[in-house]
Amino acid sequence: GGMDCHDTVLPFDDTSYNQYTALRRTLINEYNGLQGGSSRTQARLLALTPSNAANFGGRQFALGEALAPLHQLFASGQAAIVGNVGPLIEPLNRTQWRNGGARAPDRLFSHNDQQSTWMAAAPEGARFGWGGRLADMAIASRANTNASFTAVSVSGNTVYLNGQEATGFSLGLNGPASIRAIDRPGLYNSQALPGQIADLVQDAPNARVNLFERDVATIHRQSITLNRDLEAALAAQAPFTTVFPGSGLAQQLQAVARMIAARSTLGVSRQIYFVSTGGYDTHSSQAPTLTGLHTALAGAMRAFYDATVELGVSNDVTAFTASDFGRTLAVNGDGTDHGWGAHHFVVGGAVNGNRILGDIPPPVIDHAQDSGSGRLIPNVSVEQFAASLAAWFGLTSSEIQAALPNIGNFSGPLDLFNASSSV
Repeated sequence: GGMDCHDTVLPFDDTSYNQYTALRRTLINEYNGLQGGSSRTQARLLALTPSNAANFGGRQFALGEALAPLHQLFASGQAAIVGNVGPLIEPLNRTQWRNGGARAPDRLFSHNDQQSTWMAAAPEGARFGWGGRLADMAIASRANTNASFTAVSVSGNTVYLNGQEATGFSLGLNGPASIRAIDRPGLYNSQALPGQIADLVQDAPNARVNLFERDVATIHRQSITLNRDLEAALAAQAPFTTVFPGSGLAQQLQAVARMIAARSTLGVSRQIYFVSTGGYDTHSSQAPTLTGLHTALAGAMRAFYDATVELGVSNDVTAFTASDFGRTLAVNGDGTDHGWGAHHFVVGGAVNGNRILGDIPPPVIDHAQDSGSGRLIPNVSVEQFAASLAAWFGLTSSEIQAALPNIGNFSGPLDLFNASSSV
């Protein structure tokens, strides 16, 4: 939906804070009216003390109370913030944006198109995502005994995980999907029917004359086998002592953690997962809505990190956020409108944390990276963000170039990870 980055990483030094509250007076008033008082009062903000604070010329930043679990991870060095990330074709500033001096992505500010551009470097209709391209490289390197579990979605179909070879394996909150007609004895009061349907669905591909039927039969057989293998592997895992919150996002991440726990049984060591959550399109009622969403996000990411510590793989697992776009600094009553660049979190034991990378533009209108109304033109491209993750994932420079063709237009990956931390 587009998380408001201005209301996520907040200004904290007096000058910037006063500029921010003056521009967002109606939104601040809405926070003032919340039960328990305003979480945007300067004294209640959770100050960030990044190790690279000198890069920001005395400007200071903070998170709101709802993001306390992420604030803790940032302070202890397991989380970093990447400022002003978004889709770009090449570096771009306000002057170039206005006079056409550099190329910009198509269909900006549209939910579907910007989701696709974030995940696949092209608007809606793109075929392959950069997660799928990274998964292709893992498959080609034979990193996993079972390549079908290289790319996994706990949130339905997504272009992000589509590659030339990789496709997103669908994982439910409680494990793999099942075919009820096969797995439910006594369906329609018939003990024989499930077996007959199983025979039909799993009919040997070579018994089919039509080539399309053969392909469908092959997919059915493989899917049923994979699902049963995964179901058995998950059932063999001990429950976590880590307690996951009840939010949908937390439950998705718990499903991911359970599958990671079964990695040895499943024969996988390089995987890419996709989870998602919505509700961030805060054109109105932003204060209560975003507070609840931040609570769910931070609690879910903290529980997931704690689960990786419990599994002994915290240095081998990295989680990151992405969103359709940021939002305008200018408010629209008690909400905000669609933006472009945004600030994002990266969490994991390998992360060189307690730092803010990229840039956090000032809380004013009409600066060099403002396309209008405080809508940020990104300083960091999605390709740079993705390349940093790809390098940690083990891809070579040439493989990164193949997976992210626009990366050559930028300065290269970010310094996101500790030295020698590639998995």
